[in-house]
Amino acid sequence: MFEPQGMRLYVHGMFMIHTARRFAPRLFIYVSLCLSVCASVAATPVIEGLGEVRDGDSLRLAGLSLRLFGIDAPERGQDCDLDGEPWPCGIWAQEVLTRATAGQTLHCLAVETDRYGRTVATCQAEGRDLGSLMVISGAASAYTRYSGRYLPKEALARAAGRGIWGGQMVAPSAYRAVLQTPAALSCTIKGNISAHGRIFHLPGQRDYAGTRITPGKGEAWFCSIPEARAAGFRPAAR
Repeated sequence: MFEPQGMRLYVHGMFMIHTARRFAPRLFIYVSLCLSVCASVAATPVIEGLGEVRDGDSLRLAGLSLRLFGIDAPERGQDCDLDGEPWPCGIWAQEVLTRATAGQTLHCLAVETDRYGRTVATCQAEGRDLGSLMVISGAASAYTRYSGRYLPKEALARAAGRGIWGGQMVAPSAYRAVLQTPAALSCTIKGNISAHGRIFHLPGQRDYAGTRITPGKGEAWFCSIPEARAAGFRPAAR
């Protein structure tokens, strides 16, 4: 049977219109998703170059101040307690990060900006995640206030007694809180004597609020960590 050319074109055209209407919503979703993902990737700044280590969890890179995401290392001037003796764990943590980055081109992905204006980022050197390296080495703890990413690494370091877990350390956040206390209110360290020995507690630590100081027993308030250590007190574990 003879079928006019015009009829064939009409039927084909109607089929294409029907197909387009049928798949248009799905196609729109796919295209929108692709654009969203592409925009997200494009919006994640990549920072590369040689870094200058400032302390155990921060560095200078490409003109920016960077804070490593998800970890908290001892402050540069912070001491830990190792076998009853002060140990400059803050300087040691800085040295660990310095060795890990020396001569290496760092590849960092920005995550956010913290309240101090620093870029918080995940960084790699020779394909190694620096946050993971610092935590597994016992040179930093997982900063669970912001992320639990490195908690499994911290558990391994704790179990092996590596670095800061080989002794006792005041949480870096508690240490910073004392440093930031106005001078007139800075004598807030509690030196407590109990069955566990002579222990000092910093504001923000777990047992700080419940610790009572009785000067008649030899307990005291201290204005600085070195002062508390000099009086024979060691830091509380938590």
